[in-house]
Amino acid sequence: MSEITRREFVQGAALAPLALNALTLPQSTDKAERFDIVVAGAGHNSLITACYLAKAGYRVLVLEGRAVIGGGTMTSEIVLRGFYNDLCSTDHSAIQANPMLRNDELHLKDYGLEYIFPDPVYHMPFPDGTYITQWQDFDRTCEEIAKYSKKDAAAFRRMTAELEAIGPILNSNIFLPPGWGKTTAQALAEHPKGKFWMRRMGMSAWDILHDNFEDWRTITFIMAPWADRVQSFNTGLKAYAKCTRHAHSPMPKGGAGMVAVSLGRYLEAHGGVILVNKPVVRLIVENGKCAGVECADGSLYRADKAVVSTMHVKHLIEMAPAELWPEDFIDGVNTYKVGNSDFVTSLATSEPMKFPVQGGTLTAAHSTTLSSPERAARFNSELMMGVPDLEDPVLHAFQASVIDPTRAPTGMHTIWISGSQPYALKDGGPGRWDEIKEQVSDAHIKAVRRTAPNLTEDKILGRVVMNPLDHERRNANAYHGGCNQTNGSGGSPGQSGLNRPVPGWAQYRMPIPGLYQTGLTTHPGGGVSGAPGRNAAMVMLKDFGTSLEEVVQKKEGS
Repeated sequence: MSEITRREFVQGAALAPLALNALTLPQSTDKAERFDIVVAGAGHNSLITACYLAKAGYRVLVLEGRAVIGGGTMTSEIVLRGFYNDLCSTDHSAIQANPMLRNDELHLKDYGLEYIFPDPVYHMPFPDGTYITQWQDFDRTCEEIAKYSKKDAAAFRRMTAELEAIGPILNSNIFLPPGWGKTTAQALAEHPKGKFWMRRMGMSAWDILHDNFEDWRTITFIMAPWADRVQSFNTGLKAYAKCTRHAHSPMPKGGAGMVAVSLGRYLEAHGGVILVNKPVVRLIVENGKCAGVECADGSLYRADKAVVSTMHVKHLIEMAPAELWPEDFIDGVNTYKVGNSDFVTSLATSEPMKFPVQGGTLTAAHSTTLSSPERAARFNSELMMGVPDLEDPVLHAFQASVIDPTRAPTGMHTIWISGSQPYALKDGGPGRWDEIKEQVSDAHIKAVRRTAPNLTEDKILGRVVMNPLDHERRNANAYHGGCNQTNGSGGSPGQSGLNRPVPGWAQYRMPIPGLYQTGLTTHPGGGVSGAPGRNAAMVMLKDFGTSLEEVVQKKEGS
């Protein structure tokens, strides 16, 4: 770990003696001090919004309820000192297409953000000892598939070309607020292959995969790791999830928390202020406008122009009197579903997982335990019934230390094993998670060990388990234990696009004037894309009489 990163470790939450991405920040400020913008929450999306507003010249205050910033982008010495495990996100593929990074709008490299691109990208071992490995080299990946079916390899090439032809349209609305520009349907109507894609987007990934591929290994490879997202209608794009000539699965050097660290540095360099240990408990509404916030310690912070919330909408609605929220908004929040929960086992190990392959072993940063398409078909039903599978769990595992030696002491490694789980268990409800979490973690390690037999008990130096309740306790935004919240019903058509978080309130403006919303409950959803943060900034800057484009073109210091 670089010296500049080490300086930003402070005493953190009870889960971690030392936690990444806490800047050296003041703990209090004059109650009478006013800001242009007050931001509630310091996840990566709200930090992105704050950075663009600060670049525009507004005086911005960010309030974080915990001792560290970052939300779902957080890295911690949670297991052992010197081992830096990500707590929620780790693969940052989606944010690579964000103009913030793609066009270097905030110059975050200058503030410490550096991505590492693994090769191999992804390894898919199967129960019979066979496997498919995805490489940065597209032709090499096709050769992996051709080992089992030349027809499938040809189909993979064809589907990749199909996706490339339509990609700009499919991605165009992610980094725009809903309603800005043409809808996907309008853009497809003008495209020569538009009808082809309208049908496929409405189909299930399950049907598309079985229509195009013949070998069960190819189908399983493409289904993984999100096996709960392939059976429903309107999931057709998932069938193209691995159809890319530019596979990457990037991870930030130093950990996922470096996203928040770099944004925090940028914000401070542009006059912004971040205060930690400041949970927001109430919105201040005066003369019909959101004029600030109150924190749990009784401190008040005034906002002359606007308040930005990154709180989960389930919590946001509790921050102001019920009569200030329209009936349709309350109904939308009450019916908002978050999808599945996350169960994570973090390990410190003396060596990485090594996967048996022809001629020896392979070490890959990312792998999955999905055993077959039939296993995927059962998976979603188990989640709906509240039953965790301990015999054949569906998991994905990251070992970032394989490509980033700063994550662990020399020769040592970190491993992150995650699986989607129901929040409310059939036997005992959510509370039962605390009783069975070690048993579930044991089953997960056993399943991973079947694919990487070298991961014996003597190689595991330490372990920390976070069940859905633990995620929710650590971060209130992980409502019902969901770090991602685009999975399952959390990303369904009923609450995507113009319906996210609530129909009629999808453009980051909330019903209370002066209040804006960003984060995982807004378009396009959870994960680490940074799109909600940048999109919210676009809307706010337009409301303030300028534009994000003008702000980006503004020279530093002017």
